[in-house]
This record gives sequence, structure tokens and C-alpha cells, in this order.
Amino acid sequence: MDLKLLFISALLGIISCSHAQQEGNECIKANALSCGECIQVGDKCGWCTDAEFLKQGEPTSARCDELESLKKRGCAEDKIENPHGSQRILKNTPVTNRKKGAEKLRPEDITQIQPQKLSLQLRSGEPQNIKLKFKRAEDYPIDLYYLMDLSYSMKDDLENVKNLGTSLMKEMSKITSDFRIGFGSFVEKTVMPYISTTPAKLLNPCTGDQNCTSPFSYKNVLKLTSNGQRFNSLVGQQQISGNLDSPEGGFDAIMQVAVCGEHIGWRNVTRLLVFSTDAGFHFAGDGKLGGIVLPNDGRCHLENDMYTMSHYYDYPSIAHLVQKLSENNIQTIFAVTEEFQPVYKELKNLIPKSAVGTLSANSSNVINLIVDAYNSLSSEVILENSKLPEGVTITYQSRCKNGVVNEGESGRKCSNISIGDEVSFNINITAQGCPKQGKTETIKIKPLGFTEEVEITLSFICECECHKHAMKNSPLCHNGNGSFECGACRCNKGRVGRQCECRKDEVSTEDLDKNCRKDNGTDICSNNGECVCGTCECKKRENPEERYSGKYCECDNFNCDRSNNKLCGGHGRCECRVCVCDANYTGSACDCSLDTSTCLASNKQICNGRGICECGTCRCTDPKFQGPTCEICPTCPGVCTEHKECVQCRAFGTGEKKDTCKRDCSYFNLIEVEDRDKLPQPVQAFPLMHCKERDARDCWFYYTYAVNNNTEKEVHVVKTMECPPGPDIIPIVAGVVAGIVLIGLALLLIWKLLMIIHDRREFAKFEKEKMNAKWDTTENPIYKSPINKFQNPNYGRKAAAL
Repeated sequence: MDLKLLFISALLGIISCSHAQQEGNECIKANALSCGECIQVGDKCGWCTDAEFLKQGEPTSARCDELESLKKRGCAEDKIENPHGSQRILKNTPVTNRKKGAEKLRPEDITQIQPQKLSLQLRSGEPQNIKLKFKRAEDYPIDLYYLMDLSYSMKDDLENVKNLGTSLMKEMSKITSDFRIGFGSFVEKTVMPYISTTPAKLLNPCTGDQNCTSPFSYKNVLKLTSNGQRFNSLVGQQQISGNLDSPEGGFDAIMQVAVCGEHIGWRNVTRLLVFSTDAGFHFAGDGKLGGIVLPNDGRCHLENDMYTMSHYYDYPSIAHLVQKLSENNIQTIFAVTEEFQPVYKELKNLIPKSAVGTLSANSSNVINLIVDAYNSLSSEVILENSKLPEGVTITYQSRCKNGVVNEGESGRKCSNISIGDEVSFNINITAQGCPKQGKTETIKIKPLGFTEEVEITLSFICECECHKHAMKNSPLCHNGNGSFECGACRCNKGRVGRQCECRKDEVSTEDLDKNCRKDNGTDICSNNGECVCGTCECKKRENPEERYSGKYCECDNFNCDRSNNKLCGGHGRCECRVCVCDANYTGSACDCSLDTSTCLASNKQICNGRGICECGTCRCTDPKFQGPTCEICPTCPGVCTEHKECVQCRAFGTGEKKDTCKRDCSYFNLIEVEDRDKLPQPVQAFPLMHCKERDARDCWFYYTYAVNNNTEKEVHVVKTMECPPGPDIIPIVAGVVAGIVLIGLALLLIWKLLMIIHDRREFAKFEKEKMNAKWDTTENPIYKSPINKFQNPNYGRKAAAL
């Protein structure tokens, strides 16, 4: 016991004396126990292989130190293991010095970047510098694909593009003698609400007397060709189409042009895509308006040169387009009207090696626009590397024209490069540590928009050269308890110490603390225990049910996810801070039930056969179906309605399909039954649908539709219809006659009653006027009485005389 205490005291004294030296020395801080571990710390670290180097009580890790420090401490230079990385050029074809008019070369025989293939051996922390040379080859072949918006607003533009082939050939001949051109067009997804799906509008989407072609998503009209007259001829046959909304489906078209190389005819040369439109664009997420929710898969779906999956896959995202355009070395030229310049300039900032040109109202300036954009794109070279292995970094420095040097992100590119100009790049590749235990990795560096690339194979120095000469079970390591390599003992399992003289349960020293750390960034025993001779003894908790565990006391059984305030949701146990769930439960907190009973649809199928049951809830995989059990399909016709006409024509010889029944309705087996009771009933083996439909005569017929286990479709139909009984003619005729007579009599009575009322009113009026009449008693001036009165004038006088 006294010997052990003396050993520990001496060791602690040495460590405390060298503490000041260790400050800031990452080599010593690493506590490396072997040469391989030491050299992985950094390129400043070396390992002393001199067996007599260490002083009494110094730990093995003291062999790892900075190079100058090792020399000062007495380690001879030839005893210091300090490997260096190296590089080897495997393919170094010179860049092509080709002159216009010279013998025509194949595209694969033209070289613009040098070297083409290298092999690097990397030491941790030590950068390897490689030099790349790039030179724009003169008369380099060009493939140009013209992708045009054929919505109605581009009608006048199409007229100007019809002669583009020969005109552009003539203009591009000033740049290259090997030029090919192709043509494609796009409109929009052929679903509502992007286009009108009424039959008349599908035939002719334009209004008035305008004659337009049916709408389509994308069409490859002409594969890349050097025949300009053929371009003019085929483009001259194109017709304008139409759609409903202003943004167009151009992203669908760009994706197909990028990924359908065989259909388009791309060669391994400069690839240009001219995108011509006078409208904006739909992108990922907009497809939901038409019920399309599946993300674009980035694959080719051309059949007979037509994009066939526009109704199935959503528009691609901008990031997805960037990836595919970069993978296929396509440079994009957006030829758009002035109104949409701001939108496409923002898009240009997101798509490397792209340009934006202002298209005139009728596309009359398209040739100048293409030439200017090509010159702009080809005058800039930007290097891009593939995904780097973990722990590997890369930096760039460019040396451009006129001695301009760029670093940082700008070090990836050079601008204003003319044909024949040569620029160079310095590239530093550095590894930290030993990624994937030294497994060989390959990375690629290429200039954006060009098909050529540099392939670099990376291998990693993970062990020292002296490791190859190790003596296993050496007597120098305490009776063969370890291997003697690189001047020190590498102990066998269960042994620790400078000479493997200690078992893990014997002593506790700082030299052994490394065995109690998971990595250099963690505490000893994760701060949850004590290190005893390289082994962690974990603390105990007040609650005996809670405990730490693991090699580094990094695990416990009380810090797992909770659900409903219960550890692991009450459906599992906590092991090393991860829930181990009981049967029928899963999830980080065991809160996800594997019971599928809640996912059963009415036909007894899980999620109606249209989805996956996750945590007791259906996730519908068929985008047309929705609902808690994937039984709701707003856009699907009913099963009964779907098969009604075929059942009617085959069972009864009637209906709209009776003339085409044999051709259209042979996809199911028809079985006739006597009555409805004989129709089969649903079973879980093959669910069926009971249907009741009515024909044009108001007769009902009954049938079932099912798909059996052999995927054969069966229809059981009741062979007689239920028709309403015919009418009884005699009561109907008698009723009609009686009704007519009664109506006539009623009309006569009503007329008579009205006449009586009218006469009475007239008579009363007469009587009233008679009573109110005023009679004049004076003589009528025109009245002459029939009586004449005469008086004899002499009558009185005669009497008097008498």
C-alpha cells in the first residue's frame, strides 16, 4: 500500500511541474497513448520513439509533444516520428491550344482544365496545396436548347422565333464551328385551376375566333441538331396555347430539360438553356392548388417527347433546380420581358452560372440577347467541389487576368476571361483527425457550367511508420502484457500504465484518466463518477431506483423523454437516456402506439389500403385520398358510378356503352344471381362495394363490385331489374274526361254568377240615377201645344151695345 502511495505522489509531482509547459500545448493536452493518436492531433505534434526518452514517472503521453519541445527535451531528430502528406498527379493532359479553323476535334478530346486526376495523402492539420490551370478553348462546341413559353401572350414572339434557327446558327458560327440547337415549349400543368378542363377549352383554350392548340405541360419539339432549317421548319409548325393564371409551369420544363439528357441530346460540351417567357413561375408548394402534393422526384418522365407526370408531381423547388442544373453542367439564360426583370434577377442570384436578358415585346432581339448572355457566362469561371468527407476542409485562391488575386469565397472564381486566356487556382485541402478510420475518399472539383472535372483521391495518415515494426507481447511490457511499438508499450486489454504494469483496478492516476474520458472534450467519467485505474466508478443517487451506468458513466435511467409527465410515457424503460419501449409502442417517449385497430377503414383494410398506420393514425400515401382512414377521395368518382355503365351494358344490354361494351367493359367477371339476397357480403379477404343504380327508364338494378385475392375484379348482379308498375289507362282517361266536364261546368257557373252580379250592379246604378234626377216644370220652348185659343175682339163690345 505504501508503494502505491509513493508511486502516485511521484507521478503527481512530475505532472504538476510540467503543468506550465502544457498550457497551450495541444499535443500534450491530447494525452495520446500511441504514435498514431499523436500524429492525428495536428501537424505540429511529433512522437519520440527513443525507448530511454521518458524520465522516471513520466506518462507515456509525454512522448507526444511539439517538435521543438521534443528536441529541447533531448529526443534526437532521427527518433522523432513526424510523417508528412504527399501528392501524386495521375493524369495531366495539357490544356488544348486549339485555333478556329483548325482540324475539328471531338468534344472529349478538348481539355480546358489541368491536371485531371490526383492522389493526395493527408496528415492531420497539414494542408496539401494543388495548382489547377484553366484555359478557355477556342472554337469550343456549344449545345443550345431554346425553351419557350407558348401561352397566348407569346403569340407575336413565336413568329419571330420561327426563323431563329438559321439566324442563330449564322451568328454563333462567329464563336464556334460546332453548334447545335434544339427547341422545346411549355404552358402549364393540365389540371384545374391552372387551365380550364371543360372539353371545349381543352381543345381550344383561346377565346373568340383564335385557333390554339390544346394545353400541355412540356413538349420536346426538336432534339439538339446542327440543322438550322429543320429548327425553322418544326418551330414554324408550333401553335400557341393558353392557360388561366399568369405564372407558368416553366420549372417543370426546366427540370425535364436538365435530367432527360438522352431525349434532349446533350453532348459533353458547353450546354446552354435559353428560357423565354413574359410571365412569372410556379414553384414547389403551388401544386397544392391543383391537389398535387408529391414533391418533384427530379427524374425524366418524357414519353413521346411529352412530360407525362405534371398532374402527379409538384413543381420543383429552386434548390432542386440548382442541384440538377449543376449536376448536368447546364448554364441558364433567362430571356424575359422588362416587367419581370426584377423577379428573374433575384432568381439569377440563386442559380450559379445563369444570366438574365431583357426580351423585347415580340422577341425580335433574342439573338443578340443570347450572344451577349453567352459571352457573359463564358467569361466567368467558378470552381465547385463535391461533398467533402467529415473533417476535411478546402480553401481556394485564384490568380486571374492582370495579376488579380482573389481569396476566400472570391477565390473560387475569375471574371472577364476571354477565349484563349489562362488562369490558375491554388487549392489547399486539409484533414483534421482521421476520417472514417483512414478509409480512402474521392472528391471532385469542376468549373460550373463545364463538363470537365478534376478527380482527387484522398488517403489519410493514421499510423506512424514505426507501427509496422511493433513487437507483440514484448517482455519490455511487464511480462508480455502489451506490444512494444514506437519506443513505448501499447498495453493489452485490462492493463494500463507506462509499462502495462497496472491492472485497471489497482491505481488511480492522471495518466489513466484518458481511459475514463469518452473524448477530449468531456469530463472524467462524465462528471458522474470517479476514475479508478482507468475505470469509472459511478456515483449513487439518493433514489435507489435512479442510477448512472456505462463505461464513462455517461448513461442514466432517469433522463429520458417524457409523455404525459411519465418517463417513456409509462410504456417503456429508460436505458442510457434512451427509451426502450414495450411491445406495441415506439417513439422517443414511447408515445407512439403500434396498434392498428384505429387505422381500420370500413372495408377492414388498414388505412383503406391507401396509406400507412403510424402511431395509430393513418398517413395517406396516395395523394388523392385523405381522412382519418384514407377513405375520403374528393376528386374520385364513386365506385358504383364508375362501373355503372359497364354493368348495365353487359348484364342488360342497355346504357350509353352498349355499342362499345365488348371493347370497354371486359375488365371484370360478371356473375348473375337470382335476387338481392344472393349477392355476396363483405369479408376482410377481399372487400366489396354494394351498389344500387337507376337506368333511363327509372328501373333499379343491384350489383356488387369486388377485387379478390388474385386481383381479379368480380361483379355480381341481380339479373332482373326492379321497374315501377305501368299506369292503369281507364281510370286515367275517365279522370281526365270527368275533370274536363267539371272544369267546364265550373267555368259556366262562374260566368253566370259574374253576369248576374254585373246586371244587378247596373240596375242598382240606374235606380240610383233615377232617384237623383231633377225635373224642370217650365214650358219647353220648342213645345207647341195642339190647342189654339182665340178671342173675338168684338165679343164684349156687342153685348154692351145690347
